[in-house]
Amino acid sequence: MNFNKHSNLEGRHAFLGASSYHWINYDEEKVVNVYNKRQATLRGDELHELAAKLIRLGVKLPKSNKTLNSYVNDAIGFKMQPEQPLFYSENCFGTTDAIFFKNNFLRIHDLKTGETPASFNQLMVYMALFCLEYDYRPTEIEAELRLYQLDEVHIHIPEPEPIINIMDKIIRFDKAIEKTKIGG
Repeated sequence: MNFNKHSNLEGRHAFLGASSYHWINYDEEKVVNVYNKRQATLRGDELHELAAKLIRLGVKLPKSNKTLNSYVNDAIGFKMQPEQPLFYSENCFGTTDAIFFKNNFLRIHDLKTGETPASFNQLMVYMALFCLEYDYRPTEIEAELRLYQLDEVHIHIPEPEPIINIMDKIIRFDKAIEKTKIGG
């Protein structure tokens, strides 16, 4: 059999593809809802890429309460580094949207482009990863965590204890996973 060549499809996955077969159980309304959610995710990825580029180039947006404008302008104003990975192990790492650390003060900002209410838990994990990677104790530094979503800025000043608990879980869970990998 001479199969048709589809070189333009290599490495791509169709929304209604075989590897994501759950759609066969959907009705039309559900498939459209899931498709729209996927499109919103892709748009969010593009907005994050745009924001990171603007921050790196130091290009401020017009002063506005709009989520993207506030996020980009604040990150530039606070001299933050966009899209910075934080690494503890192959089992636990993540990439902050924007981060800054100087004089024992940590600032982490997160851009949320969806409508689902965001949680500071993600930013607290980033703080724990920062502390683990750079060997800081949460009791020795101050931090401000910000979520930018739906044209609002939410600020959280974390207490050390929850960050210490997350750090302990990262260490314990990483050890458990590594033990499982070697058959223990």
